[in-house]
Amino acid sequence: MVTKRMKRNTLHVQDFIGILHRFYPPDLAQEWDNVGLQVGEPDNAVQRIMVALDPSLENLHSAHANNCQLLLTHHPLIFKPLKRISTSDPTGRIIAYALRHNISIVCAHTNLDSGTNGLNDWLAATLQLTEPQILQPSDQDRFFKLVVYAPTAHREELLQALFRGGAGHIGQYDHCAFSVEGRGQFRPGANANPFLGTPGQEEQVEETRVETIVPHRSINKVLAHMRKAHPYEEVAYDLYELHNQARTTGLGRIGKLPEPTTLAAFAHICKEQLKCATLRIVGSQDAPVHRVAVCSGSGSSALYAAKFSGADVLVTGDLKYHEAQSAAELGISVIDAGHFATEIIVATGLQNTLAPALHLHGYAAEIILAPAEKDPFIFI
Repeated sequence: MVTKRMKRNTLHVQDFIGILHRFYPPDLAQEWDNVGLQVGEPDNAVQRIMVALDPSLENLHSAHANNCQLLLTHHPLIFKPLKRISTSDPTGRIIAYALRHNISIVCAHTNLDSGTNGLNDWLAATLQLTEPQILQPSDQDRFFKLVVYAPTAHREELLQALFRGGAGHIGQYDHCAFSVEGRGQFRPGANANPFLGTPGQEEQVEETRVETIVPHRSINKVLAHMRKAHPYEEVAYDLYELHNQARTTGLGRIGKLPEPTTLAAFAHICKEQLKCATLRIVGSQDAPVHRVAVCSGSGSSALYAAKFSGADVLVTGDLKYHEAQSAAELGISVIDAGHFATEIIVATGLQNTLAPALHLHGYAAEIILAPAEKDPFIFI
C-alpha cells in the first residue's frame, strides 16, 4: 500500500512569528516590553529553530553550530531604542553575530507570561497545582459577539474563515459557534451586483445566522476573513461587546496543592521540581499551605493580588528586602526560587506548543532546545 505524503511548506521568519502570535498575541505584553522580531529578515527561510531562555552570544553560537536560522527566546535582546550598535558592547556583538550568520532572533516575553498555555501555566503545572486560575487578569480580555448572515450552503466555508481569523476561542476550546437557519430578505438596488437575485426585485433566500466570539485584538482580522469568504456584495453582520468578560489571560496563576502541607515541606517540593540549588522563604516554616500563587521571573508585583486572592504562599523570584517585609506584614508567605529557576522551563514549553503547530500548518521546520543554560548566579 502506498501512502500519500503531505506536502511540506517552506517556513519563513514572518510565518513563524504569525503562528507564535496566534498563541501569544503581542498586545498581551506589558507597555514597557519589546516582543516579536528583534533581529533579522522577515522573509528568510527557516529549517531549524532553537529555543532558549536568553538571547546570549553563547546560545547564538549553539544555534549556528546546530544549523539553526532562528533563535526564539523568552527574554528580549532589545528593551529600549539603541543609540548605537557597536561590537564593543555585548548587545552590539550579539546583533552583529546574528546578522553575520543570518540568524533571526525572536522573543516572546510578557505576552508569553500572560497567555493561555503560557509560562505561568507551565510553572503551575510543574508545581502540580490543581484548578489553576488567572491571578491578575489582563486588560486585553475584551470580547465581542459577531453575528453574521449567509446563504446556508456557505455556512461551513464562512465558519472556517472566521476561525482562521482568530474567532471562536473560549478558554481551552476553539471553533466555538452557534448557527440557526431562517429566511433572509432583500432587494438589490439598480447599481448593485448581487450574488443572488435581480436588481429592483425583492428576493428571499434560505440563510443561516452564525454567532461566534471574537477577542478585541482580532476584530479587524476576523472581519477581513469574513468579507473575503462571504459571497454577498454587502455583508449583513453585527458586533456586540460582551460584559461577561472571560478570565483567560493575565499574569500569574493561583491553584491548590493536591494535599495541604507546611511552608517548609512545600519549599522542598519547589526546590526539587524547579531544580534550584537554593531558595529563600518569607514566613513561618510551620505555616499551613494549600492555596498557592505563582508568578514567574520577577513577580513581586503579584504580592497583593496573591494575598487578596486567598493564597497562602506566592512562588516567584527576585524578591527585594522591603517586598519581603511587606509580605510578612500582609501575612502571606513567599518562596523566592529565583528568576532563572522559575523561567528555565520556558524552552520545553515552547517546543511542546509550537512544534505540533508547525506540523499542523504543513511546515517541516524542526524545533530544538538550547544546550543546558546556566543560572548567572553561583551559590556557595
